[in-house]
Amino acid sequence: MSSPVRIAVVGSLNHDITVWVPHRPQPDETLHGSRVEEFRGGKGANQAVAAARLGAEVSMVGSVGRDSRAAFLLEGLEADRVDATHVARVDEPTGVALITVDPDEVSIVVVAGANATTDPALVDSAAEAIAQADALLLQGEIPASAAVAAAELARDAGTTVVFNPAPFNEVADAVAPLADVLMVNRQEAELLGESSAPVLVTTLGPGGCRVSVEGGEAIVVPAPEVAVVDPTGAGDCFAAAFAVRLAETDDLLVAAEFAVAAGALAVTVAGAQPSLPTRAAVDAHLS
Repeated sequence: MSSPVRIAVVGSLNHDITVWVPHRPQPDETLHGSRVEEFRGGKGANQAVAAARLGAEVSMVGSVGRDSRAAFLLEGLEADRVDATHVARVDEPTGVALITVDPDEVSIVVVAGANATTDPALVDSAAEAIAQADALLLQGEIPASAAVAAAELARDAGTTVVFNPAPFNEVADAVAPLADVLMVNRQEAELLGESSAPVLVTTLGPGGCRVSVEGGEAIVVPAPEVAVVDPTGAGDCFAAAFAVRLAETDDLLVAAEFAVAAGALAVTVAGAQPSLPTRAAVDAHLS
């Protein structure tokens, strides 16, 4: 390609604290974990970093505090060449995610902190970055008013809106009608009910994904078998990879195959952002 595609991300930035345990704690139970790590995370920041590592020019829009956790997150964006011009520093503490990984599942508790202050005014300050982007990525970890403002700016500018309603909350109903590509897992698909999005992508975990186009037949893209170390951030990686490749090719099947490969690589490494693969790694995997 003559120049990289442009991706704008409006979303959350979190400091992740991850512990590995033999099983989920039961009421009144104290467990001994086997490992604890701290990572850069937040669904928005994960998608921004993933898109940047896959070769896109990325602008991040969101909010962090004025604490050491904010410095940690911003250093990560800078290292991956994500434009953080529109990441606001506010008086609320930086968002935190407490993540428990057991042999079968992942459980996450998110404290929004600064993410809850992201508002339409901050989004408006990034209007040019959103308008110039090939795609806008949105999730469910910021207030609905900010996500809607971003989606409306994108639609007015002809920027493709890719929405992943996770975690599922009131943002879903507000933003889903504005999405060009709606990206859900099976549980989110049931919660949303009938979707009128032009493109619906359903992630199926180890089964890959299903791509449905209004008025057309669904396409299933299988996933390769990999050794799962930590699935945290894999969905964000998938969303970013799909948006980047769709912007490059305008081909849903090619985008889905690329996203499945990227997501598969992401589950093989611990931590959200450490697991996000480079473009070279995904291309090598596909070849």
